[in-house]
Amino acid sequence: MNAAAQAAVAQAATNPPAAPAGGGGLPQFDIAQWPGQIVWLLVIFVVMFALFHRVIVPRLSSGVSAREDKIAADIAEARRLRQSAQDQADEAKGEMTAARAKAQRLAAEAAEQSKAAANASREAEDTKLQASVAEAEARIAAARAEAMSHVRAIAVDTAQAMVAKLTGAAAGADEVERALASPAPANA
Repeated sequence: MNAAAQAAVAQAATNPPAAPAGGGGLPQFDIAQWPGQIVWLLVIFVVMFALFHRVIVPRLSSGVSAREDKIAADIAEARRLRQSAQDQADEAKGEMTAARAKAQRLAAEAAEQSKAAANASREAEDTKLQASVAEAEARIAAARAEAMSHVRAIAVDTAQAMVAKLTGAAAGADEVERALASPAPANA
């Protein structure tokens, strides 16, 4: 290094640079600069106030009012739809009541018709059954009469066989007929 440079470095080391006028530090705390700062504060406040008053607040309030109008319209629509649904539910309930009453009436009519048909069918079957019973009783009476007509002949044959067996002699049919026709003697 040359001698002049060494001398400048030595002087700088021994003599620090001088502080600026006003004592240094932050300018906000320097009372001498406050009037300029207050002016700029007022200018920025007026600009910001005008900007908020003319641009930002109207846009926000229009958005808020639009949102309020939409919410109010949605609530009114929901109330209208709820009333419509309630009206439809009431109408459906009335229709269900009418349909239930009609179904009960039709069921009662069907039951009455079924009961009448069953009674008519039962009466027809009773008539057929009575006719069958009467016919069977007539057949039974005829069979009994025929059997009874043969009883006399069987009694005569049996009596003849008994007399032949007991006495060894054959009895005549006329004798057996007279004996059957006479009353039996009472045992005393």
